Amino acid sequence: MKQIVLLGSTGSIGTQTLEIVRAYSDRLSVAALAAGSSVEKMEQQIREFHPAVAVMWSEEAASDLRRRVADLPVRIMSGMDGLLEISCLEQADVVVTAIVGMIGIRPTIAAIRAGKDIALANKETLVTAGHIIMPLAKECGVSILPVDSEHSAIFQSLNGEPKDKIKKILLTASGGPFRGWTREQMAHVQVEDALKHPNWSMGRKITIDSATMVNKGLEVMEAGWLFDVKPDQIEVVVQPQSIIHSMVEYVDGAVIAQLGVPDMKLPIQYALFYPDRLPMQDNKIDFFRLSQITFERPDPDVFTGLQLAYDAFRQGGSMPTVYNAANEKAVNLFLNRKIRFLEIPELIGLSMQQHQKIENPTVEQILDAEAQTYEFIESRC
Repeated sequence: MKQIVLLGSTGSIGTQTLEIVRAYSDRLSVAALAAGSSVEKMEQQIREFHPAVAVMWSEEAASDLRRRVADLPVRIMSGMDGLLEISCLEQADVVVTAIVGMIGIRPTIAAIRAGKDIALANKETLVTAGHIIMPLAKECGVSILPVDSEHSAIFQSLNGEPKDKIKKILLTASGGPFRGWTREQMAHVQVEDALKHPNWSMGRKITIDSATMVNKGLEVMEAGWLFDVKPDQIEVVVQPQSIIHSMVEYVDGAVIAQLGVPDMKLPIQYALFYPDRLPMQDNKIDFFRLSQITFERPDPDVFTGLQLAYDAFRQGGSMPTVYNAANEKAVNLFLNRKIRFLEIPELIGLSMQQHQKIENPTVEQILDAEAQTYEFIESRC
C-alpha cells in the first residue's frame, strides 16, 4: 500500500488525484491532505479518505474544520508549519505537490530532505527554485515525477532512451481560447472569454495562463530543469486537438511522442504508479473519429508572454521568479477586473526590466524577489 500526502487536495489536480485513490483503494491510501480555504470540500475528503492529518492555510479555516470533524481521529493544522510537517510524515511514500504558487517551494524541499518521492504538479517550484530542487533530489536519491501532461509526455518519451541523445523537446500547446487571434482582437477580452478553454478543465489561474500562453512559458522553464536541456532545445508547437501531449526529437531525426485524450488523470496515475501502468476506464482515443492532428507555430508578436519566458529562462538566477511572480499578481488583477488582458504580459515585461538579477538565489532571496515584484506591480496599479 502506497501512502500519499496531497498538497492542494481541493483543487483540480487534487480532486482528480483522489479519484485515482478511490479507484485503486487497494493500492493507495491518503496519509495527509492540505488545502487553502475550501473547508467544506476538505471535510468531505477527510470523511471519505481518513487522513491522519489535514492542513488548511489559515488558522480561521483550520478552526472551522476542527469543529466540523471533531468526531473523527484526524489532527488539523494550519499554515506553512502544517505543510512542512505533513511533507515529512514518516508513513508517507509520495508527496503530490498540487498546491498553486511559490508556496510549494519549502514543503517540496522538506519532503525531498525527508526522502519522499515527489509527484510534481507545482511548476512554480522548479521555475523559481530548480537550481536548488534538482541537485537536492539527486543528492537525496529522490525521484521527481512530473504530473503536468506535457512533462509526463516528455518523461514517457524519454523512457529507455539515452538522454544525451536529445536534440530537441517539442512542447505542445493547445493555443488556448485565442488561438489565431490578433492583438487588436484581444484588446477587449473579458474575464469570461479568457476562462473558456477549448479542451481542458482547469482552475481559474491556470486557465488564464493558458489564454496568455504564459503557462507554456512556465512549462518551458520547468522542462529545462526536469530534463536538463537548454532554452534553445525546447520548441513550443501548437497542437489544437490536445492529443499529442509532447514529443522528443533525437539526434538521428527520430521523434517519439506520447498521445492521449486531454485528461489529467492519466499523467497523475502514471506518476503515482511509476514504473507500472494500470488500467484506466474511458481514456481511449478514437483515431477514426479524430481523423486528423494538426500543428501550428505560436505567434510571438501576439503571445508576448511566451517570448518573455524564454528571456527569463536564458537570464536565469532570480529572473524566472520575477516572471512568475509578476504573472501571478497580474492574473489576479485581471480576474478582479482591475487591468486589461493584454496588460498581463506588459506587467511581466516591466517587472523584469526593473529587477536586479541575483545569480544563485537562496529560498529567502526567491521569496524576497516575489514580494518585491508584487510591490512593484501594486505601485503601478
